[in-house]
Amino acid sequence: MAITKLDILSGLSKIKISTGYRFEGKRYDEFPSNPRVMQGAEPVYEELEGWTEDLSLVKDLASLPSNTRTYLKRIEELSGVEVIMVSVGAEREQTILLKNPFK
Repeated sequence: MAITKLDILSGLSKIKISTGYRFEGKRYDEFPSNPRVMQGAEPVYEELEGWTEDLSLVKDLASLPSNTRTYLKRIEELSGVEVIMVSVGAEREQTILLKNPFK
């Protein structure tokens, strides 16, 4: 998975990740396929601590703030998909390759 625009989350005290939906008291962990359910469903959020650091000059995973790394790890856990690339700005040089996707 590639995470883009990670830099725009800087400065948020809390970051919400939707982990499911709730409709008429029932929780759905996956996107509801029933249009009636989806129309009335409310997202269920998990809140993570944000970060204030400017990410625009970060060149590797270890240099990302701890809360940023926690956010990326949680996305991996929830999705079951490994994050292999993140961008911390609009320029090509602001893309951090965490794993080689061709190996």
